[in-house]
Parts: sequence; C-alpha cells; structure tokens
Amino acid sequence: MENRTMEKGYFGEFGGSFVPEDLKNVLNVLDENFETYKNDPEFIKEFNYYMKEYIGRENPLTYAENLTRQVGGAKIYLKREDLNHTGAHKINNAIGQILLAKRMGATRIIAETGAGQHGVATATACAIVGGMECTIYMGKLDTERQALNVFRMELLGAKVVPVDKGQGRLKDAVDEALNDLVANYKTTFYLLGSAVGPHPFPTMVKHFQSIISEESKKQILEKEGKLPRAVVACAGGGSNAIGAFAHYIDEKSVRLIGVEPAEAPSLTEGTPAVIHGFKCLTLLDENGEPQPTYSIAAGLDYPGIGPEHSYLKTTNRAEYVTVTGQEALEAFQTLSKVEGIIPALESSHAIAYAIKLAKELDQDDAIIVNLSGRGDKDVEQVYKMLQS
Repeated sequence: MENRTMEKGYFGEFGGSFVPEDLKNVLNVLDENFETYKNDPEFIKEFNYYMKEYIGRENPLTYAENLTRQVGGAKIYLKREDLNHTGAHKINNAIGQILLAKRMGATRIIAETGAGQHGVATATACAIVGGMECTIYMGKLDTERQALNVFRMELLGAKVVPVDKGQGRLKDAVDEALNDLVANYKTTFYLLGSAVGPHPFPTMVKHFQSIISEESKKQILEKEGKLPRAVVACAGGGSNAIGAFAHYIDEKSVRLIGVEPAEAPSLTEGTPAVIHGFKCLTLLDENGEPQPTYSIAAGLDYPGIGPEHSYLKTTNRAEYVTVTGQEALEAFQTLSKVEGIIPALESSHAIAYAIKLAKELDQDDAIIVNLSGRGDKDVEQVYKMLQS
C-alpha cells in the first residue's frame, strides 16, 4: 500500500482527486474555503444555530429496553438521527455545505440522491437560505420506489431529474451530477451527500456528520459511565457511518462495525479502483468496470464506498459485515413492533446486525446503533414486498 496516510485528501492509498484539471481547480478553491470557514467563529455559530433551532439537535440516545430484553445480551442504544428535521442524518451535512456555498457566492446547487433523503435535505437547505436554484439527480428506478420523496423535493422547490442511463440508480445519478458540475462549475455548487467523491468531499462530509458521534460519546458516558463496546452503522456511500465512527476512531477499545447489504458488499468484496474521481474499494465486473448492484435500500445501492472506510477496513480499525435484504426487512418489522420506531431500510441493516451482536456480548456491555433515518419513505415499498 502506498504510504499516503498523511497526504492531504488521502487515507492510506485511498481518496485523492482524479478529475479533469478545470474541475480540480474548482475543488481546490472549495477546499480552501472549507478550511477557512470550518474554523471561522461566525460560520460555527450559524451552523450550531441551525443544528439546534432548525434540525432539533441534540437528538436522543435512546435505550431500546424492549429490544434489549427480547434479544438478551448487551444493552442496545439507538442514536436517533431519525428525529432530525427531514427525518435522517443527511440534513447535518446539507446545512453545513449550504452555508459554505452561500459564503462562496454560489447561485445554483446540484446534488445526487439514492433513497431521496439527501435530495430532501438539500432542497430543504436551499429553501432555508433562500434564492438558491436546486437540481437533484436521481436514478429513474429510485424515483419510482421513492416517489414520495420525489414529491417532497418538488414541494420544497427543487427540480428532480430522473437518470435512466446505466441501471438508473445511485451511481448513475452521481455520474450525471459530476457531468453537470464539469459543465457549469462557474455558478454551481455540488452539495455531495455521502463521504465519497474527489477531495475535499469525503473530508467535508465527515466534518459535518461527526456531530453524530460527538453527541453520542457524551451521551453514552452520561448514561453508562463508560464507552460502548461497539458502534454499528449501515454503510452505502458511508456518510452516516463515518459520522457515527468519527469521535471513536482513536478509542481502540470501541469496535467500529459497518453493515453493508449482501447485495452490494463493496468493503467485504471490493478491490481498490478509481470511481467518481476518487480511489476506494469498489465492486468490479470481469471488464474492470463498476459492477451493477441492487439493494432493497436505495441509499445503500452503490458499488463503491468512502475512502476513509476503505482505509479503516484495510488497516483493520473497523469491521465490515453484510446483512441480506430479508434480514433487514425482518429487523424493520421487529423494531417497529417492539420499540414503536419505524426505521429506514438502510438503518434496518444496522439493526439486524446489532441484534446478532448483542447476543454475543455481556449484559453490562452497551452498543450504539446509528439509526440513520426513519422509515416513512419505505412503508409503501415494504407493504408491497410483504404482499407479494
């Protein structure tokens, strides 16, 4: 492995910025502004204002007492990103980036979305700052299975562009968003939703999402008087997981566990490759091209993964496991019935694995599951699946 751990924009051999020179210059300007404003007291004050007064943070770390009793073993805590305004963790990063875009003088925002939650968060962020044209790229298949979120985005003032190239899924939406940025970079800010893409996107997204683990670490110490044995989060592109892991990475006693769909196991079966302008563990077909993937959770349907997750995997700091769509579907129903919380299908993958893990641990241990979003968007899809 190349020794690039300390090189800016790299995590070991992963990361980087493999883009045309014009776009690289745009990303360098973005990086300079991010580095300036992330430490600016006025920027921090405005970001914290929106986190508290608009999104509703800090959100609870809920002890899932009924689920813990049913499963046996370790205590299961849920970090409640589902209680954020717009219903998922995506809004944390959307607010951070829109405040940056405003300071950079952008007049047009573009974004990609899979399950639609990042698209909703981006449209919401554009609405709250005012005067920002908003275009969201979404795979055609995803617009059909997440039709409610498409309407929400349109209601919030965004233009949703269905992408029917390729599989018509998240990867193809990212392709189109990057093409748009290359063509319109002088006026356009790409509000990337996951911890993927060329530098500085993975670093920016982690920065804004790290509020998740900043809060949960403080909360678990208040509740248990010690750190958790493990933090569990679903992993598609990796934004909720890197946010949930961030403040525990240096805590070697805490296991970091990312849960992938068995149908898109980028970390468990991927090989190093460049996709969407950065290097990461990627599922490749026999021709060396990104492999078609499918997951019941649209937000996990991606053949790559964030570069820092790739690094955490190859250095053995984090563990990555798979859960089948059927297991996630069962966990979706279990949490709903036992705790009265309907989780997103993405989060249901993490719940499914946490149930297995809790049984292996002692009763005085605690594990944190990042409940990345609520399942309202998935209810119709699950209803149809259960009827068939």
